[in-house]
Amino acid sequence: MRRLFLIAVPVFVALVSFVSQAEAFCQSSSRARWIGVPTMAADSVDAPNTWISFEKTVTLDKVPSHAIARIGADSKYWLKINGREVVFEGGLKRGPEIGAGYYDEIDVAEFLRKGDNEIEVLLWFFGKNGFSHVSSGKAGLIFSLENNGLDLVSDSSWLCCVRPEYSSAVEPAPNYRLSESNIRYDSTVEKPQMQNAAELGAWGDAPFGKMLPRPIPMWKDFGIKTGELIRKGDTTILKLPYNMQMTPVIKVSDEVGGSLVHIQTDHSKSGGANCIRAEYITSKGEQTYESLGWMNGQQIIVIAPENVKVQEISYRETGYNTELEGSFACSDPFYNLFWEKAMRTLYVNMRDNFFDCPDRERAQWWGDVVVLMGECFYSYSTSTHALMRKAIDELCAFQSEDGTLHSPVPGVYSLELPGQMLASVGRYGFWNYYMNTGDLETIRNAYPAVKRYLDVWETDSTGLTVYRNGGWSWGDWGDNKDKALIQAGWHHLALEGAASMADALGYDADAEAFRATMTKVAEGFNACWTGTEYRHPDYDKLTDDRVQALAVLAGIAGEDKYPQIIEFLKKTEHASPYFEKYVMEALFKMGEGEYAMERCSRRFGEMVNHPDYTTLFEGWEIGSSKYGGGTTNHAWSGGAITVIGAELCGIKPIEPGYKKFEVRPQPAGLSEITLAFPTVRGEVSYSHKVDGEDIKLTVKVPKGTRAHFVYKDVDKWLRAGVYEITLGL
Repeated sequence: MRRLFLIAVPVFVALVSFVSQAEAFCQSSSRARWIGVPTMAADSVDAPNTWISFEKTVTLDKVPSHAIARIGADSKYWLKINGREVVFEGGLKRGPEIGAGYYDEIDVAEFLRKGDNEIEVLLWFFGKNGFSHVSSGKAGLIFSLENNGLDLVSDSSWLCCVRPEYSSAVEPAPNYRLSESNIRYDSTVEKPQMQNAAELGAWGDAPFGKMLPRPIPMWKDFGIKTGELIRKGDTTILKLPYNMQMTPVIKVSDEVGGSLVHIQTDHSKSGGANCIRAEYITSKGEQTYESLGWMNGQQIIVIAPENVKVQEISYRETGYNTELEGSFACSDPFYNLFWEKAMRTLYVNMRDNFFDCPDRERAQWWGDVVVLMGECFYSYSTSTHALMRKAIDELCAFQSEDGTLHSPVPGVYSLELPGQMLASVGRYGFWNYYMNTGDLETIRNAYPAVKRYLDVWETDSTGLTVYRNGGWSWGDWGDNKDKALIQAGWHHLALEGAASMADALGYDADAEAFRATMTKVAEGFNACWTGTEYRHPDYDKLTDDRVQALAVLAGIAGEDKYPQIIEFLKKTEHASPYFEKYVMEALFKMGEGEYAMERCSRRFGEMVNHPDYTTLFEGWEIGSSKYGGGTTNHAWSGGAITVIGAELCGIKPIEPGYKKFEVRPQPAGLSEITLAFPTVRGEVSYSHKVDGEDIKLTVKVPKGTRAHFVYKDVDKWLRAGVYEITLGL
């Protein structure tokens, strides 16, 4: 695994360089034109949920070894060449910046042949905005294959037609956060005659705007799989092995035809909102249909009238192209199951962007992103770094003129969530990305936006952060939120991250100014210490555990305050699953790792042990109690994974890109622990086992880095290699 990783790095770098060249070519030199259906050829070519076919035949004298096609679309496309599937769901949701989109690069050489070649593109135009997509308002495709002697570009010579078989399913429609529509496919409707396409503009022209190269891999396709069916009256159910992103495939027979079949999942309604489902109208006889708009869930549910026989249900799982290279196991089965469910939840929340959930919103809320990035570093392969970089670039690109940041982006939601925005630009967000990746260029590009945002924040006469309502003064789910101090804690952590960025970039004066403000905020925060706990003087509810945790993590609370804070945290539980990660981390910092693990297993017990779900919940429970009622696939609930890696095993970078890292374990009463995960320098691993009167430890340090190992009375630097260490209890 390590050898493969080391080979992949220069390939990726080369790809980035190549893509940059391709962008310059496309924007300046390509003869390709955006194309669409002439308005006289259809009643409405730009209505929501419009599907369009494009076709072109090209004759080749020879087949090149490489043929890089560059394809942009609003919104998604499927590509076939000579009847063979080349791309299953290409394109990214629009929004690298306002008014811009992405394009894909695909090597299509293996699909070409000498002589005539038939190019087929099926386009899906969302036609509406959402919380993860900004529509251009125009259905369009651009295609360029201008290399190695090839000269194939989209223009009016291409044929096209609106596909009337596709329409929107009957109500209820998906909730307003989703740009996707429910798809109805009528197999009795014939494909109309093709016409010459209309040219809509060149690369960079309005309304499609600037096109940037796709910054993340094409989707991973796991192939089509099936399983045993459960039949209950008019309903047929296929249970999936876990909650996944997939497209359902049905095989049915109908002696008459024209029957309506409903296709949905157990997540077609989630978090109190209508989500994605589909419909199919049968033709006469036996037929197979794949609904192309992906859904998620643990069950595919097909409802058909009596005259329709459901012969088979299968599915095509797709998702972000990464591998679960990290592994964890310990002597407590609860945490082994926690890890399994957290990894499943994390993966189902990665695609075009990081999600808060794959059903209700598919939105890149940055409070979630900060937690999800941390989890990725200890689990999935380094290909996830590209999704993080995309998220950072998008957040900064959507910055408002007044300097405020907002999420989710890309999307049309334009309200500042002050606490989330501070978390994103600070120690746990941008700076943590840099420490794990060593990607200074992304930090360099993001820094101006960070500085502009922190400029909008002020302190009062005591030094404490002046509270900002923003567009939504969300501090956390649940009650008893001391929001003023929550914001102040995040503000301090944001200033710390910004100061570190300024140091790395050589902006010494900025770094000094940020740290001066940190000192003021800490003084104001400590003025809110009652002698036993932190409370803002204007706060009149129960004292907040979140605030105590942030004070510890930010270094505002001195060690002299730890006994009182520990005592408080052992009897107070207000934090939601989102914030509990930070409470847990604070307990470890104060030497209370064993209690942190016990508190975690107790609070997350219901969702981890629930037999019906393979993913973690948004709230503590399902339903109305303890602010349940949210989705059952929220990856922010897996934050303990980061704590396991960084605190229980004590592994975290000391210098950017794991040039140096520390191994400072706190085993918290566990007799066995094993952890392995990928870094940009190779695999790091740690194991811990109590054997009689001894503790046997193993530490793997990859080539090109050093590890500072600290445990019991051992304090030493380790160079590359595998170390076996035996210590007495």
